[in-house]
Amino acid sequence: MAKRVLLIEDEPNIIEALSFILSRAGYTVHTHEDGTTAMDKIRNQRPDMILLDVMLPGRSGFDILRDLRADPSTSDLPVMMLTARGQAKDRALAEALGADQFMTKPFANDEVCAQVRAMIGA
Repeated sequence: MAKRVLLIEDEPNIIEALSFILSRAGYTVHTHEDGTTAMDKIRNQRPDMILLDVMLPGRSGFDILRDLRADPSTSDLPVMMLTARGQAKDRALAEALGADQFMTKPFANDEVCAQVRAMIGA
């Protein structure tokens, strides 16, 4: 059975690109676009990992990551943060909140696949 990746991102071009790349690499990809309802989606989907955008409508990816790490049922879920803002303070905050990986946009397709594979296998 394919590993499930939940992509929480609001940019249609990024959703389309990552869904295509990861599906082609053998992953089942589900998407969600709203920060406000992201935790409900995560609890209902039970993904093997999450790709989480920093800037989302409703709530930030940082807020969602904070909630994930505080909830025992999701605290060990692998999370890769995605952001267009590659500033050192954003990376530091993501690491402090417990992100497993941090990637800036634009990203290399091969690098995304390699990071996902490293985090959850094929």
